[in-house]
Order: sequence, then structure tokens, then C-alpha cells
Amino acid sequence: MEITASNPKNWQVQEERFEESRQHHKETIFTLGNGYLATRGTFDERYPGDRQATLVHGMWADIPISFTQLANAPDWTGLEIWINGLRFAMNKGEVRVYQRYLDLRTGVLYRSLEWSPDEGETWVMLTFERFASLADQHVLVVQATITPLTGQVDIRVRSTLDSHVNNEGYLHWQTHYQHSTPHQADLVVQTKHTEKKLALSTRLIVSGGETQKTFSDARGCPGIEARVSEQPQDQALIVQKFVGIATSRDLDTPLTMAQDKAFGASKTGYEAVRFANQKAWADFWKISDVRIVGDHEAQLAVRHALFQLRIAAPTHDERVSIGAKTLSGFGYKGHVFWDTEIFILPFFTLTQPEISQNMLMYRYHTLDGARRKASENGYGGAQFSWESAETGDEVTPKFVPDFYDPGKLVRIWTGDIEVHISSDVAYALHQYWQMTGDDDFWIIIGIPIVLETAIFWGDRAEPEQVQSETEGEVEERFSIRDIIGPDEYHEHVDNNPFTNRMAQWHLDLALNSLEWLRENTPEKLAELVAKLDITYERRGHWANVRDKLVILQDLESGLFEQFEGFFELEDLDWSEYTGRTKSMQELLTIEGANQSQVIKQADIIMLLCLLRNEFSKETWQVNWDYYNPRTDHSYGSSLGPAMQAWAACEMGEPDMAYEHFMRAARADLFDVRGNANDGIHAASAGGLWQAITFGFAGLNFVDGQPTINPRLPSHWERITFKIKYHGQIYMIDIHPDKFSIQPESSEHVSGASTPEEVI
Repeated sequence: MEITASNPKNWQVQEERFEESRQHHKETIFTLGNGYLATRGTFDERYPGDRQATLVHGMWADIPISFTQLANAPDWTGLEIWINGLRFAMNKGEVRVYQRYLDLRTGVLYRSLEWSPDEGETWVMLTFERFASLADQHVLVVQATITPLTGQVDIRVRSTLDSHVNNEGYLHWQTHYQHSTPHQADLVVQTKHTEKKLALSTRLIVSGGETQKTFSDARGCPGIEARVSEQPQDQALIVQKFVGIATSRDLDTPLTMAQDKAFGASKTGYEAVRFANQKAWADFWKISDVRIVGDHEAQLAVRHALFQLRIAAPTHDERVSIGAKTLSGFGYKGHVFWDTEIFILPFFTLTQPEISQNMLMYRYHTLDGARRKASENGYGGAQFSWESAETGDEVTPKFVPDFYDPGKLVRIWTGDIEVHISSDVAYALHQYWQMTGDDDFWIIIGIPIVLETAIFWGDRAEPEQVQSETEGEVEERFSIRDIIGPDEYHEHVDNNPFTNRMAQWHLDLALNSLEWLRENTPEKLAELVAKLDITYERRGHWANVRDKLVILQDLESGLFEQFEGFFELEDLDWSEYTGRTKSMQELLTIEGANQSQVIKQADIIMLLCLLRNEFSKETWQVNWDYYNPRTDHSYGSSLGPAMQAWAACEMGEPDMAYEHFMRAARADLFDVRGNANDGIHAASAGGLWQAITFGFAGLNFVDGQPTINPRLPSHWERITFKIKYHGQIYMIDIHPDKFSIQPESSEHVSGASTPEEVI
């Protein structure tokens, strides 16, 4: 199927009928936003049991049981409609000709239906449009069109700003100020413990009928009402709701900004505001789109994934980042994991590097929290938290209810001993520098973080004395013990190769960075050496750890051992688990999985991908042959399938890669894991882009130039995408029998002049 602007199926996530049993899943995949906030796809008039949420970057709220989460902001979408005195609801009256879809090209959520409040005597057509402007992150818009179909009707509309919201039972807001008039409604709320303020202001424009406007001012829910008597058949009443939003993170008086934004948008008008939003989306897609010919499902899944990443990506705030569930649900409370640096940032680094830099700055601004964590654990330097929020301090809960038996508590060890994240952050910083050539960022931000976290690794590695092969001699080596690697089915393990090899790479990077500073900016070298106490003794220790850190690899075959003793664990007969619908950990129990050669997600394979140019074909093959069949691909971690797809391409198995790729592609759109209601799988979304670019396209960087080595699935007819490397945009175009990678001239890389020029 050819991909053109006139083929909307390649750009629309559609729902042809509403199913109550799937509403939470659909709320997630219909999430829209603009990088400042995101709003789940609940109905404007609401629905019983929905999981309404608008999550705003940086709006952290504390809970007494010692963790923090993004507070669910007041519902800005509220638009209630009465027809002849009967309130419209999807579970009342009769609904026909229903359709809802999210337009990924423009970021607008559409819904249309015909509704009867009185068993078919009266019918009205209702259409809704909603978007959060990508052109102005403080502007939100809803439009409803109400058209009588069977005679004249009385219409009443109420537009609200509703603070009666919660985070799965937790109430975070208290009303600080509210005010309503027939022209404007304002609301200011404040979090109870962190005292962060959020302000909303709304204006309502009604056209197409003789309107009487008044206001409602219920506690915590100010609003504007409009009434039209005897609206004629087939005459559309158009209701446009403009909302301005700001927080105390923007300025001390956020209500002033919110009011200005709402007023300005209402004066500009709906069409102009929508066009500006479409133009901003066109500019994004012009460089970030991935086009796949011959596979509609894969095409739509990739675009939906990139859309969801973009609406969660902060562009004007470098003190926040993308959480593991983006801003689309309550899963993981909005916390930031390694998912961001390893799975998400490569997409932005190579298409929208300014956004990537913004999120890397989040790690710089949370260094104090990383320093505190290292100190609390008895180490120097900085140790990044497994789950991070506002300050960078560890916010991983110690215990959570057992998923299968909520009456029990399960100890969560990741916050204590999953330590590879410090190298993951260093990897992302280095990748950004390599892809952009931004020396200033590398000097001011990147290298200082790399060095502080290297101090942590120098302390974390444990010296050991072992008997050498030479009789009577004792050798020194270093181990990293009692940890969790990316494979989280196994806890409290020793010398996981992913962790150790990345720490080794990290220390080598730190030492090389010192030499690079010596050659390029010796004054900065002197500053950092003094500030961080990087003595000759410390540098010697880093080199010693780098050279003597245990790497569990058979040098003859190249096979890594997942951790010490992994090969002695029970090797399962996987044929006994054919047709299963549960994770191996659920089937075996936590302890049973811990004692078996079953892997939650790519671990050794991920190491091969990240450091792919350092390993021979033979090393790839022997590790692929051993670990691929022992990995819980279908029901383990959502992070694994996309990375496995990349690796399968490296093994020359593109059709096998496609199977893994589609597991990731269906994670959200088809809810194959049954947990999409908690929010978008952000790492899986970012991994899809890497599977296509690094995997199927074989994108690599050799001698300072991008290269490709395509290996397409047998049914794909063509893929195209762009990357930005050292400021130059390259177009990559791959057919089964030919391919090209060409730099674009400046006239070809400017922003689209109209939304339609995105294709």
C-alpha cells in the first residue's frame, strides 16, 4: 500500500465502535499532548469507571507512604451537553454511526456519532475535536458541533474546569482560587504537600444559534454555560472551548499566563490555532517520519509510537524527562528509568537533537540526587537512581502488592541493586556527542557527568585476590557483586556481563575524556580534576579496574555467561510451555524463575547491540544461539522484543526480526500484554525506531560517516526515513534491490510550509 497524504489509514488510530470493556486501553492509545502535558483519551462528557488523567511535566506530588508521583491535573476537557433537558452520555439513550480516531499527522482526537435521548424520536449529530497545541504548549482546545437531525431541539452546554480528580484514589489538589463569569472561568489549584500551583483559564465561543450564556461556579469546578432554544434541524451549533494552562514552574503568577493564553487563542480563532498546531506537527514529521511500504500495521504502529514519544518529550523545560509510561497513564507514577537513555533518546538524538539535549540536561540537574544516593550507599561520585523524579533521589518503592495476590507484598530490589543505569546515562551522553559533534555540551555537561559516575564505579567494583594459573601466585581482580542486570528474573547475582562490560566501557570513556580535555581544553581539565579530586592515583585505579574487571566470557567460543553460576541453573524444556499465556516468572514463581535459565529480556544480546562494533560475527552467533531461545519474548519485558529484532537483523534473519518487531509494535495498539491501560510502553516505542534504523536498515557510523546495510523483511517493499548527523540531514531510502543514503540540501530540510507538505 503506497504511503501518501491521501491515505488516512496510515495516519489514523481508529475505533469503529465503543466497547466498555476496552475503554482503559483505548484511553491510553488515544492519549494526545504537546510535550508540556498529555491527556488520556477519555470522553469530554466522561464515562463511568474511566481513568481520566492529564499529567503535566514537573507537577510532582508526595504521598505519605514515601513515594512521589505526577499529580493528575484538573480535567480541562469537560464539555457536558443536554438535548431537550436530557444529558448526553455514551451509556444513555441510543448511539449510532459512531467513530473515533486519533490523527497522528496533526495531533487531533476526533469523535463523531448520532445520539438519541428518547428512544429514537429525536436524533442529533455530535462531533468532537480536541488537541493540545504543539505550537503553543500552554494552549488547549476542544470543539463540539451539535446538529439536530429530526427537528428543532433545545441545547444546553456546560464547559468546566474540574479539579475533582485523583491518582487511583490519591487526592493531591486543594483549590487555591476559582472564579466564573459568562465569558471566562478560572481555576488555580495547589498540591497539598509539594505546594506546586497549576492554573487554568477557559473561554467559550458559541456560534450558529441564538445563545444565552451564564456561568456555574461549583466548588472546585468553575464553568461557563450556554443555552440555545429551538435550534433548527440541520443547523449546526458550534461550541469552541479555549483553555490556557500554566504552573508555578513557569512563573510565580501562573493564572496571569493562563488567562492571557486563553484570551489570545479565543481571539485568534479556532481555525488559526488549529492550523498553527498542524504546522508544528508537519515540521516534526518532516524529519522524524518513518515510511514503510507494504505493511500497514507496522506503518501505523511506528507512527503511533513516535507520536506518543513526541507528545511526552519536553521542549522548553530541561528539568524533566520522559517516564517509562510517558505521560499517558499512572503506571510507574511518572518516574524516569534507563528506558529514556537506552531506548528513547536515540530517536531524538538522530532526528530532534535539541529535544534529546533537553532530556540529558535533566540528568545534569538531578546530579545532587545521584550524589546523595552514592553517598548513602557508601560510595563516592554519583550513582543515578533506578527510578528518578524531581530531585534525582531514589523513588523506587521498597514493596509493592503482588500482581497476582494483592494481599501479599513483594520486595522490590531494583532501586537497591540495579546499578547499570549510571553507565546507561553515560552511554546516552556519549552517543549524543558522537551524533551531533556538540563539543560545548560534551565539555560542560557530558564529561563532568561521566567523570562523577566513573568515581562511583571505581568505588563500587570490589577488589578480590584469586589464585593465578601460575602456582603460588595471587592475582588481583575486580568484581561487581549482588546486583540485578537487565534480566530482572534473576536477583542478587554476581558479575553480570552487561553491567560489568558497560562499567568497563564507562571507565575507559572517563579516562579517554580526560585525555581529550588535555588536548582540547586544558583549563577545563584542571577545573574538573580539582573539583572532583581526580588524582593520578584515582586515574590509575580506574585503569586497574577497567583492565581487571571480571567479564564472564569464554575467550575461545566468545560465549558470555549471564552471571556467575547461570550455566549451572536448570535448563528448561521450553516445549512444555507451548501455548502459554503468562510470563515464565508467573508460571515458575519468582523463586523458580530465579533458579532457571529463563531470561526476562535481552541482556547479553542488548550488550552486543549497544557495543556492536566491538564484537566479532562469531561472538554474535554463539550468544544469539544460546540466549535467544532462553528469553521470554512474548510475556517477559516489553523492552526486549524491539532490541531482539535489531539483533536478529545483525544475525541476517530479517523475517525472524520481524516477528520480534511486531511483538513490540502490538504492545500498545493491540494490548497484547494486557497492561496498556497503565500507559504507553515508552521503551518499546523507542525500540521500534531503533529496530528499523539500526536493525532493518543497518544504520551504522564508520569513520565519521553514516552507513547502511539493509536487511528488510521479505514482504516490505520500501522504507524511508531521515536522520540528522553533525547538523546534516540525510535521507535514507531502501528497496529490496537498491538503497541510498543522501545528504539533503538546505532548501530541502526547512520546515514544511503547510501541514500537507509533511509527506
